[in-house]
Amino acid sequence: MKRFRAPALGLALAMGATAPVAAQVLGLPVDNAGVVSGLGLSFDGGLSNDAAGGGHAFGATAALGFGPFGVTARLSRYSPDLVDPLWSAGATVNYKVFGGPLVPIAATLQAGAGYSTPDFACVPPTACDVSQWRFPVGLGIALTIPNPALAIKPWIAPRVDIVRTSDAGVSSTETDFGVSGGLQLNLLTGLGLHATYDLMMADPENRGVFGAGLHYNFRIPGL
Repeated sequence: MKRFRAPALGLALAMGATAPVAAQVLGLPVDNAGVVSGLGLSFDGGLSNDAAGGGHAFGATAALGFGPFGVTARLSRYSPDLVDPLWSAGATVNYKVFGGPLVPIAATLQAGAGYSTPDFACVPPTACDVSQWRFPVGLGIALTIPNPALAIKPWIAPRVDIVRTSDAGVSSTETDFGVSGGLQLNLLTGLGLHATYDLMMADPENRGVFGAGLHYNFRIPGL
């Protein structure tokens, strides 16, 4: 296993590391573009800045919409610059406050949870076993610009990010402000492309994650 340097991931370790990696699941942005209609599947890649640990990530997301309500589940594999790849999982619950087929602007409340248990070595001779819960809570504003064959959907979502980290029985909690935003390009067939940027305002450095991917929406009668 590669040698660990405290600021690499920003996980709050007893050895003096600072803040956690940005995003709900490791290496990917928090997505709050709205509630899907039916079943949605997404495949994403992510790039983190140095303050967020650097490196790249790959992940998959499943989303299900029930009228104004929606749920998502996400899994990621994050390969930071200085340690071995890490896995994390997360889920969100979403509620559309307003917006619909004839209303181009939509607002969505979102509450999520992400969990990771990276197992890596600290600076010898100390070994750290860290587990982390992350709770993003925010509001997403999206605008759908219809076109004959392609719908354009820009969105932005400010949030509060709460992180609970446990290391060898010692727990700490951090609360930061974050914002994510992006652009979706959706075809009538249900296929689409998207790009997202996530920024966490934290001390001492802002942590940023860029993500992009491919999604597909399956229409389900009655949903």
